[in-house]
Parts: sequence; C-alpha cells; structure tokens
Amino acid sequence: MDILLSRVFAGATNGSVYILIALCLVIVFRSSSTINFAQGEFALFTAYITWWLTERGLNPWVAIVPAIIIGFLMGAAAERWLIRPVAKRDETAVLIVALALFTGLNGLDGWIWGSDDKPFPRMLPSGENDFVMIAGARLYYDSIAIWAITAAIVFGLYLFFKYTTMGLQMRAVATNRQSAALSGVKVGRVLTLSWGLSSAIGAFAGALLIPLVPPGQLGLNGMFHVLIFATAAALLGGLDSVKGAVVGGLGLGIGLALVNGYATFLGGSMSLTVALVVIVVILLVRPTGLFGARRLERV
Repeated sequence: MDILLSRVFAGATNGSVYILIALCLVIVFRSSSTINFAQGEFALFTAYITWWLTERGLNPWVAIVPAIIIGFLMGAAAERWLIRPVAKRDETAVLIVALALFTGLNGLDGWIWGSDDKPFPRMLPSGENDFVMIAGARLYYDSIAIWAITAAIVFGLYLFFKYTTMGLQMRAVATNRQSAALSGVKVGRVLTLSWGLSSAIGAFAGALLIPLVPPGQLGLNGMFHVLIFATAAALLGGLDSVKGAVVGGLGLGIGLALVNGYATFLGGSMSLTVALVVIVVILLVRPTGLFGARRLERV
C-alpha cells in the first residue's frame, strides 16, 4: 500500500506540472483555436533567464519575477507580430509559425547560453527529512507546495474567466470571435493578452518543473517531453476546458507513474511513446476530449 501511495504522490506531482503547461495550451486555444507548439520553448527561454539571474546572486523567487514579465512580453509580441498577420491569411500557417518559433527559440537558447546542462536551483524545499508520513508513504513538502501552487493558479484562472471584464471578453472571443467583435470586444487585444498570459504562466511553471525533470538540470531538451505530456493532458481533458486540463494532467501523471511502477516495459524511455499513443487515440475516438465543447457550424 505504501509503495502504491508513493507512486500516486509522485504521479500527482508530475501531473500538477502537466496541468500548468496544459493550462497554457488551453488559454491559447480558447482564444486562437490553435495549439502553441512553442509553449515549451517560451518556458525554457525564461527558465534560462531565471538561471542567469540566480547565477548573479539573486534569490530564485526574486529572479523569477523578471522572467515572468519577459515571458508575458514574448508571448504578446509573438501573437501581435508573428501569429496574427499569418492567421489573417491562412490559419494552417499558424502551426508552421509555431513550429518555427519552437526551433528558433531552442537554437537561440543554445546560442546565448550554450548547449551544456546547467544546475538549476530548486524553488521549493527538497531535503531528505522534508516529508510527512501518510499510511507508510512519504509525502514530500515540495510536492505539497506544487499541488497548492497549481490549485491556486487554477482557482485564480477560474475567478479571472468568470468575474473579470477581460476574462469574460476572452470567453466571448473563444465562443464566437465575429460576434464578440460586433459586440465591441477588441479581439486583437484579447488575443495578445491570451498569448502573454499563457507565456507568463509557462515561465513560472518552467522554473518549478526543471528540477523535477531528469536529470534535474537545465538543458536544451528540458521542455520537449513535458510539452508532449502536457499536450496529451490537454487533449484528454479538452483543449478548450480548464477543468479538462486539470483532470487530464492528473490522470496522465498518475497513470504514467503507475505504468512506470507496475508495467516497467512501458516506462522509462517508453513513457513518451505512451503519451503519443494517448494523443492519437484521443484524436481518433473523441477529438473534443472529455470536457471539450463541440463546435457546430452553419452551412
């Protein structure tokens, strides 16, 4: 029982990380109806900024603030100057631009900071004695902190979308962009804010998860696997559903932890293959995900 609980705790911690990145994908999809394949690289770039500032003596929690601001500006600028002009001509080309951002940002990281892995400071306590015992299983304080932070961000987004003017405008744009524009909503500003907000959340999530991703150091491939897992989580729950991102992230995280523990032939390096299979199955069986809304078009 204690081994099972330990794996569930570890899976829930990884799932919380997937939730944060999946939320970024959901925010962009709700407004732009596209998947931002460069989301992981935005987070990686800002993680390098956090590392660079900590190397100059700043506390990690202080260094992450300018990284979040830069992440917001990067996302907003990408939408305004790259995504929006292309989307007006061909929506399919938006995916190509996102892939170009993916490779471009990764190459820029290597050009600025080099290709060698770098020790990244842990944002949360992680000592050998920093845990509580639950039914014989160790629940570490950093896991509890990550759960709490994820829950706070999810709850904050719920309040933002439900009770703020900008949140309601974002929901209106997600439902029907043309009708929102006719109602006086400044669609361009909403889209820019959506991309900026998703990149800011991604910047914060990246700094939290880098120490959790093997080998626990900052490297050029640090966010690729996380992006695949987060995409699978977002698709499982529904690309336009915040609730779906939560359920999908937790389900995938715990599921992969149990697979790694009890079906070892599917764990380790095969975990990425499992996530890709999940993506394909969802697209074939239920493209809208568990909680995604079906979109109807008049013909």
